[in-house]
Amino acid sequence: MMSNDLAGVWEVALSDGVHRIEFEHGTTTGKRVIYVDGKEILRRDWMFKLVGKETFSVGKSDTKATINIDAVSGFAYEYTLEINGKSLKKYMENRSKVTSTWVLNLDGIDCRVVLEKDTMDIWCNGQNIETAGEFVDDGTETHFTLGDHNCCVKAVSSGKRRDGIIHTLLVDGTEIAECTE
Repeated sequence: MMSNDLAGVWEVALSDGVHRIEFEHGTTTGKRVIYVDGKEILRRDWMFKLVGKETFSVGKSDTKATINIDAVSGFAYEYTLEINGKSLKKYMENRSKVTSTWVLNLDGIDCRVVLEKDTMDIWCNGQNIETAGEFVDDGTETHFTLGDHNCCVKAVSSGKRRDGIIHTLLVDGTEIAECTE
């Protein structure tokens, strides 16, 4: 299915899952093709200008992505991906501050649970999960269920301003280690 014009491949972790972006650039034909998760979302043929940018959206929240095509020298090109106007590296660094992610296996199913700290929204494998929040003595608890499992994200102050609030996922009372993406 893919041609030999594949110029760039990126993995982007969003709340609704990890998305694979593939970019084909035909430097002789002027062709540009963008695939998100294996699905073609943009195709331009016979473009005379080989440099420039292509902007498209990724994931359920229509996150803005841009592929920049820059000439390096002669017929060499450099391809960079920006997410919401930031380089992929900067975006992922910032994302680790505004989200917490846990990966676990429940009843034989791999689950990727993401907490969006600003909204307290919880996602599991691309689905926004219904939650119930409550205030407790040392912070807040956000309760939800995954299958037959009782889950809770506890938000507790670290006591240190720099560290802010610590979020912990408990599944049936057992703490799950946070993962870094």
